[in-house]
Amino acid sequence: MSITENTADLSSGLLSQRYSTRINRRKTVSVMVGEIGIGSEHPVCVQSMINEDTLDIEASTAGIRRLHEVGCEIVRLTVPSLSHAKAVGEIKKQLKSTYKPVPLVADVHHNGMKIALEVAKHVDKVRINPGLFVFSQPDPNRTEFSKEEVQAIQSKIIQNFEPIVNTLKQQNKALRIGVNHGSLAERMLFQYGDTPLGMVESAMEFIRICDSLDFHNIVISMKASRPPVMLAAYRLMADTMDKAGYKYPLHLGVTEAGDGDYGRIKSTVGIGTLLSEGIGDTIRVSLTEAPEKEIPVAYAILQTVGLRKTMVEYISCPSCGRTLFNLEEVVSKVRDATNHLTGLDIAVMGCIVNGPGEMADADYGYVGKGKGTIALYRGREEIRKVPEEEGVSALIELIKLDGKWIDP
Repeated sequence: MSITENTADLSSGLLSQRYSTRINRRKTVSVMVGEIGIGSEHPVCVQSMINEDTLDIEASTAGIRRLHEVGCEIVRLTVPSLSHAKAVGEIKKQLKSTYKPVPLVADVHHNGMKIALEVAKHVDKVRINPGLFVFSQPDPNRTEFSKEEVQAIQSKIIQNFEPIVNTLKQQNKALRIGVNHGSLAERMLFQYGDTPLGMVESAMEFIRICDSLDFHNIVISMKASRPPVMLAAYRLMADTMDKAGYKYPLHLGVTEAGDGDYGRIKSTVGIGTLLSEGIGDTIRVSLTEAPEKEIPVAYAILQTVGLRKTMVEYISCPSCGRTLFNLEEVVSKVRDATNHLTGLDIAVMGCIVNGPGEMADADYGYVGKGKGTIALYRGREEIRKVPEEEGVSALIELIKLDGKWIDP
């Protein structure tokens, strides 16, 4: 593209659209899970899952409460038996009497029709896994599926799935069709291989049944433990649904991401990439750690891509020979003093060379102005200079002056 063409594009707005920093979310219907809305008309919401045995009513209630108190908006629990399903009813009662109602999702797996019908009375959403819904052990000697075998399996799926759909429809509750890359049905593996296409077709089979029953309170997930597979599956799922006229929300996650920095990086690569493309309406960061540790990561991802503002955004340079103070130490002090605030951007910059320019979008700036001297900024405007030892307290004073301070 020539400079002339580039300028023409820019003047017509085409170039600015192409390189827009604004996320245009994929348009979806709204699906309510309790009082939380999922879909493009709502903020991307955060979910997690307790790791307590659902039969332990006291421990499960406490686990749900811990998650909700740190910002988890929808909580999932596992329901592998009818006894577990009935226990969910007691958990819901305890939450209501000792805390508050929390949107709950029941995870139903192998051959779970009866379990799903029971637990649907007590939760706001039921999650089923198409690969395990009508489950039989894979046959190591099988070389193909006959047409008659496939039709028999599909008939059994419809027979077992329709009562669940009708129950959820009558109660105005939601369904998550949650496909996992690692648990595709044997016939899907024979037909499509271990591929994103197989994952999409697995979900579409269940979506079509729901559509035939005029049920549309559906959320879809396409989880995989490797981000490239997860990314391909979600992109293909969004495209396939849109072409078919199904505008259902997507629940994002890199399943079994692991722990520590690597688990957080894997989740961010997968979830953050799709959110940046406008794909995704609710997320779960799956870490091999206490569930409460997933929530800060989820909100950090949402804030990084600009979809939610739930904490202070800190902007700081990597330090160099021009830096006039211990940058790492000062960033830590500023963070400790202000990290209870929300909705602010605070920049800590080592010198005046790049500082004001790089922090131009910040609400407040703390910049090295000379040896032992700090310049405080409000936006692009320098407000005052103070000795370095007074820098943090002077920053707090400035925030208070603007009425944006709240006590910890």
